[in-house]
Amino acid sequence: MGTPKSFAVLGAGSYGTALAIVLAGNGHQVKMWARDASQAERMQSDCENTRYLPDTKFPESLVVSSDIEEVINDSSVVLVAVPSHAFRAALQTIKPHLGDKTPIIWASKGLDPDTGDLLGNVLIEELGPEQPHAILSGPSFAKEMANGMPTAISLASNERALAEELALDFHNDRFRVYTSTDVIGLQIGGAVKNVVAIGAGIADGLGFGSNARTALITRGLAEMKRLGVALGGKADSFNGMAGMGDLVLTCTDDQSRNRRFGLALGQGGDREGAEKAIGQVVEGVRNAHEIHMLSNRVGVEMPICEAIYKIIYKGADPKAAAHELLTRDLKSES
Repeated sequence: MGTPKSFAVLGAGSYGTALAIVLAGNGHQVKMWARDASQAERMQSDCENTRYLPDTKFPESLVVSSDIEEVINDSSVVLVAVPSHAFRAALQTIKPHLGDKTPIIWASKGLDPDTGDLLGNVLIEELGPEQPHAILSGPSFAKEMANGMPTAISLASNERALAEELALDFHNDRFRVYTSTDVIGLQIGGAVKNVVAIGAGIADGLGFGSNARTALITRGLAEMKRLGVALGGKADSFNGMAGMGDLVLTCTDDQSRNRRFGLALGQGGDREGAEKAIGQVVEGVRNAHEIHMLSNRVGVEMPICEAIYKIIYKGADPKAAAHELLTRDLKSES
């Protein structure tokens, strides 16, 4: 663990709360921002997030507030853990209160909803290229993290020294952090795995079995790698925690909202009903549209992600989409 610091955590959903608990448990002073004042007051008085992480008490050094200025002021690091579609707005909210040398870590998985651009590019647009920044991504369900179950994750920054320093802030005997300089690779891994996980859920909902799920995960990884490398990411990154690791976790465990959403579609449900039943943001729904925009813009073929996009946004029949994938022209695997 690194030297104790003061952290601001933006986002009081399950993932932001879990990361705040990890940081506070490591001895850091943590202020977590919740947009809704009544929700912030309730969490502060209950010392837990009863809505998203019930029965997990906060460490004493974790406080909750709806006052963004109070949360940001005097914080030495800011962690942004809002849904990806709210990322730009969150940066605009904190900008007036932010020091120009304050490191920003984001744990949001996805792309800009309007342009399909990388969130790292959004950060540079909003805060400038000199703002120190890093991304945290990898296979990590919030409930398991918050309860201290063993977890391994990746943290990347263009500045290797910054990545190593920030990794120590999270690292403990139950939370292992691998460092990287591949900011692009971690972003693509975190977005594409959500879409492929919807596909895995659809396949299981249709009753296609383990063979089909494994094939989908393997070829989904190939699509992830193709897009990431085309954008400047490093091929090896996709074999690590934020690539294959996060993909396997999200595609195979029913704690994954994306997988559960796909299961509902495969079993004949509709998008609105599936999202309502889950009750939290299903990032892969927006990610499917964002990946569609981005892959078309850079000319990368992603048949699995394109099929998921058509099911969600064009009303394609899941069985017909699966048939279309299976009857594509034969090709070499390499």
